[in-house]
Amino acid sequence: MDVDAVRTFVVVADNGQFQAAADELGISQQAVSKRIAALERHLGVALLVRTTRGSRPSVDGQVFLPHARKVLTAVEQAEHAVQPGSRPLRVDVLNRRIAPAQAVYRFYRSRPDAGLDAVTLGRENAAQAVQAVLEGTVDASFRAVPADQVPAGISAERIADAPLQLLVGPAHPLANAPAIRPADLAAHRIWVPGIRPGTEWSAFYDALAEEFGLSIDALGPNFGDEALMDALADSASLATLVGAGDRYLWPQAHDLRRISLLDPTPVYPHTLLFRTGDRHPVLTELRGHLRAAVPETSGDVWVPRWACM
Repeated sequence: MDVDAVRTFVVVADNGQFQAAADELGISQQAVSKRIAALERHLGVALLVRTTRGSRPSVDGQVFLPHARKVLTAVEQAEHAVQPGSRPLRVDVLNRRIAPAQAVYRFYRSRPDAGLDAVTLGRENAAQAVQAVLEGTVDASFRAVPADQVPAGISAERIADAPLQLLVGPAHPLANAPAIRPADLAAHRIWVPGIRPGTEWSAFYDALAEEFGLSIDALGPNFGDEALMDALADSASLATLVGAGDRYLWPQAHDLRRISLLDPTPVYPHTLLFRTGDRHPVLTELRGHLRAAVPETSGDVWVPRWACM
């Protein structure tokens, strides 16, 4: 059904004159007549009774009129719902503990009136997240996606680099080191439970291990972050890697240590993916906030060769 024809019928019914309706709609009287005729053919009934004084709804037109008004109201509401800024910006943060999620949270705290909805897409890989952005399931997503896998219609901005740190328990040989080079970790086991083949973080850790000759594995069951913290606290040999801006909590008695990695500093290249040309005002504000909040790293940094620039 032609929405313009429905709107024309309602305006004619309200005005009682084709010419008055034409003036209100900004079209010719002939165009009004054509729209009404097309709508009547579509419905198979006469909607208007023409008289010497104008037009009024027929019996069928009187029945149709309130439904027509509801249709126009629904169309207006649908159009308004997708206008830039009329609904919350929906952002996939991948994991609520990691640095990008914390950055989005800080943005929201600075702008509590901003329409924002932080979600996690779950187990989807980067390609599936890109598709979710393209399809409008989310407006933006933080992913470490290879530059050659960013399709047309998607913009990629590397806007939330996360310098990596070594996390160890107090009995670990490196526990008291103020900083350490990645290459010096070659003799130590690094446990990152939850690495799954085909994910972007699997590709990142594979590249990191190859570059610096590291032993990074996900052996054993993954019982969650709290269990990982317990294991680190009890071990003299186990270590893991976390982002400098990641939020992990553990009991004070664990005495876990975050140790900076330098010369170079490995950086997880969190990239914000969004639809090219998206005019949502909160997206613009969020990007500006993230640019201003990018952590500074001293000296050289390392990112995988495939990372977006």
